[in-house]
Amino acid sequence: MRNSSRISKILLFITATFLFGAFLYNFNVSHPVTYNIQKGKANVKYEKAQVLEIKNNSLKQFNESKNIYFGSQQVKLKILSGEHKGEIKNVTNYLSDTHNVYLKQNMKVIVDIATSGSGSYSITVYNYYRAPVQYAFIFIFFALLCIVGGKKGFRSVLGLIFTLCCVIFLFIPMLYRGYSPVLSAILIIVITTCVSLFLLNGRSTKTLSAILGTMSGVIIAGIIEVIFGYFAHLTGLNLTQVESLNMISNVSGMKVYGLLTAGILIASLGAVMDISISIASSIQEIYISNPKISRRELFNSGLNVGKDMMGTMANTLILAFAGASLSMLIIIYSYNLSYNQLINMDMVSLEIIQGLTGSMTIIFTVPIVSFISTEIITRLYDRFN
Repeated sequence: MRNSSRISKILLFITATFLFGAFLYNFNVSHPVTYNIQKGKANVKYEKAQVLEIKNNSLKQFNESKNIYFGSQQVKLKILSGEHKGEIKNVTNYLSDTHNVYLKQNMKVIVDIATSGSGSYSITVYNYYRAPVQYAFIFIFFALLCIVGGKKGFRSVLGLIFTLCCVIFLFIPMLYRGYSPVLSAILIIVITTCVSLFLLNGRSTKTLSAILGTMSGVIIAGIIEVIFGYFAHLTGLNLTQVESLNMISNVSGMKVYGLLTAGILIASLGAVMDISISIASSIQEIYISNPKISRRELFNSGLNVGKDMMGTMANTLILAFAGASLSMLIIIYSYNLSYNQLINMDMVSLEIIQGLTGSMTIIFTVPIVSFISTEIITRLYDRFN
């Protein structure tokens, strides 16, 4: 009986995965990206190539402690993919502070092949061929999750893959098609939260508690951003890439105005989900150990767990945003801007709202998820588990 139930769950999981994958495929294929389609006969393609020979180096070392050079290299390349596969070409590789790809013999690189209307083409070194290193790094990460985490680690891998697929193949295409950024973000949050937590913890009261707590926290994040953004006059039009986004919106119908809110909702999801499942799990374990404990004591226990996580989680969010903007912060510091100019810059205001929205969301989520978990676990534990 148990084996048949397990087989049924596996078949249901496979069927649901297949149907969702078919939906994502159809959703993307039915409305292809048109912004980057190259007009006319001229086009640029990026292909793999291998350095056969370094004919001449005209380089000056920039820093002896690092392998950085300025100047040019005369190299012989063999194209490894595309319509020109197998052809050998002599190429000049220029190294500067904005494009610095130092070539060595037998190294594999990515080149851009620009073909003119007459059929002639030119080759330029684009970048290092980094894909194998990235694939290996991803594999090691997933392997460590599975080895250390066991079954839960494997389920975490499935949840992470599902979340990435939803963001890349559902959320982004929805934005491109002109769907509301905020509603699209809410949909992705609901789907990924339910699936990820269910994969990780199965059907249980702590899963239901964490899902409801996460939803509540994300809603609070949206409310905080809308209020702060309104008074600070911050919208998607303040984003650093707004010019490119506006050009894309002209051919796709994408709504730039709500992208800031959508981005903050998605960014807050991970931290809110983390603290929600931690508190829900702690409350459930306390209840299992002492079923006669009062709801007030159970609620206070959840609060105490949340208080311990609150400070470190807030630091995590603030430091994550600061680290992502480190280069810009250094530039601002070196310009020695006046206080009035600095504090009113779009970028600084955006960083403040992003960092503090996530941190404030954590603060509000702690009592909410503690209350939800206490009520659900004390009332429904025997039915669910």
